[in-house]
Amino acid sequence: MIPAPGERFQRFVGDRMRFHLQLPAGVTSTVGWHARLRTDLGRAETLRGEILQAHTKSLPLAGAAWRDLPMNAVADGWVLELPLAEVGFFKAKAYLLDAKGWQHWPDGPDMGISVHPNSYRTANTIYCAFTRLFGPTKTAVHTRNEKLEKQIQQIEDHGFTIIPPSGKLRDLIHALPHIIDVLGCRILHLLPVNPTPTTYARFGRFGSPYAALDLTAIDPALVVFDKRTTGVDQFRELTYAT
Repeated sequence: MIPAPGERFQRFVGDRMRFHLQLPAGVTSTVGWHARLRTDLGRAETLRGEILQAHTKSLPLAGAAWRDLPMNAVADGWVLELPLAEVGFFKAKAYLLDAKGWQHWPDGPDMGISVHPNSYRTANTIYCAFTRLFGPTKTAVHTRNEKLEKQIQQIEDHGFTIIPPSGKLRDLIHALPHIIDVLGCRILHLLPVNPTPTTYARFGRFGSPYAALDLTAIDPALVVFDKRTTGVDQFRELTYAT
């Protein structure tokens, strides 16, 4: 099945969605076979009514929004193209009926389509990124290392500053395909990337990122050591990649 079972798509009102179900293995002709698309596309009002009843009256979803639409036979299977005329989240999955009426379903869950208003095509979605968090601790539950805490505190008591492993501007560049192409964000909003004070720091050991020391410099903790580039150069790499 194309789109594949379980895939998720974002589309807009006015678009069209094409479904293609290929011939099953060992079958060379569509003769004696029929294909259906089971979907709730085009039934937004019924679907919303079921959802409201489920929440307000604690009723299970009845599935009344679902319907089976016949697909058209082509040389290599069956196709069906539907206009997207309503806003909402819809599901669909194609299946086959053999000559005996047995149903044959592709493995996997329903595919999903999130349909947005047509006016959203030119909308600007902002992704707010805190560069520090895109490093090795990105998926960590916590970053405090109890084994090192005593040593770190002793060093800081003598006036030194300990900077933990931080996400870099180049780490954020690697995340851009997901932010822009997958999430669909058009604007990247960075929390401050300027150097911050470390003496008498407020809002945590490493200070507030908004307490900038120099508005024209880049925090060294966000920069990869590279003799060929400066912090500003690496910031420009991010802007060019965006």
